[in-house]
Amino acid sequence: MVSALGMTAVLGGCGSTGSSDVTLRLVAADYGDTAAHSSKKYWDDLAEEYESKHPDVKVEVSVYSWNDVDRKVKEMVDGGNAPDLAQIGAYADYAAAGKLYPVSDLLSIRTQADFLSQLSDAGQWQHTQYGIPFAASTRVLFYNKSLFAKAGITPPTTWDELAADAEALKEKGVKYPYALPLGPEEAQAETMQWLLSGGNGGSGYTDDVGTYTIDSAQNIATFSWLKDDLVGKGLTGPVAPGRLNRADAFAAFTDGQVGMLNGHPTLIQQAAAKGVKFGMVPMPGRTGTTRASMGVTDWMMGFRQNGHADQIGDFLDFVYNEKNVLAFSREYGLLPVTGSASNTMSESEAAKDKALHPFLDQLPTSELYPVGKTSWASVSAAVKKNIGQAVTPAGNPSGVLSRLQAAATAADLSNAS
Repeated sequence: MVSALGMTAVLGGCGSTGSSDVTLRLVAADYGDTAAHSSKKYWDDLAEEYESKHPDVKVEVSVYSWNDVDRKVKEMVDGGNAPDLAQIGAYADYAAAGKLYPVSDLLSIRTQADFLSQLSDAGQWQHTQYGIPFAASTRVLFYNKSLFAKAGITPPTTWDELAADAEALKEKGVKYPYALPLGPEEAQAETMQWLLSGGNGGSGYTDDVGTYTIDSAQNIATFSWLKDDLVGKGLTGPVAPGRLNRADAFAAFTDGQVGMLNGHPTLIQQAAAKGVKFGMVPMPGRTGTTRASMGVTDWMMGFRQNGHADQIGDFLDFVYNEKNVLAFSREYGLLPVTGSASNTMSESEAAKDKALHPFLDQLPTSELYPVGKTSWASVSAAVKKNIGQAVTPAGNPSGVLSRLQAAATAADLSNAS
């Protein structure tokens, strides 16, 4: 499995152990890509600092790769051995099952008030917040400056300009003028970014009250444009979008084979490491600036099973102080989820912080997946499996989106019953 933020990792491990009056067990995801860069070190250092000031509390941390962490937590919960805290990809199923503490039972008012409001809102199930945002990212359009210079073009601000730039790149022999990863790895992300950029009415997957609108007229028009004006004109490269995964698209970009693609903050380090000269601009809209960028966050949650609400809350107040939020964000190239840390990063002139400013600028108006719906997991899986069919030569965008809408409606009804 891949995290909501698109990170992959392969590491696991456990934090400190010992005896104390209360032991809190935290299961966390690994955002690192090497042993030296594992999230285990971050959490171990944080736990040690907290324990030094709270000798009656021991924090045991287990860190697993994104391939394993959600499954590990599910096995623990299903086995009647829930952790006290979990930092994973989704919370809604556990909230619906009554397994989680409401955030108001855990965090101080000051900590609650510091979260960016759209992230807190996304943590609600049935109008009560259970999911605590942990790390965030947005998407911007990356472009290869060297390839753009050779083609004599400038970054696009509209879909028509994007298509014209892609045509110019194709004429210069660029392998992937615009990389469109609609393969099963993370197609739900690329899809949502395009749906949000579809002009007036571009609503993403749901409307303002949370009803699925996957087959809206605007969304059908968006995928019809992709099929006819981008894919159909050979502007998305030699691999069919439905078979192109995000990781492969990123790798092609770092190899200098991609003119443009949507990317998240980790692509900065990957491209820089390969010496690719790149720029970043907001995702173009149908006629101009996109109504909203796509935002993504992963989640922290507190489980009821063992009690310990006071200790969980006090530890989380520590986790979410400005210093610690900034330290994690800077270490892993992610966006802070609190207003205080976001303001500090946005005002910083440090190179590492400035590199994240384009993503930070998108965050206040970003729109997240409908993660508060227990049906979202199955809907996301259906999008990953099927959306690539909408842009094939024989594809029917209306038919594909209508089938996805029917599956989403059925999933909603099933989860409500």
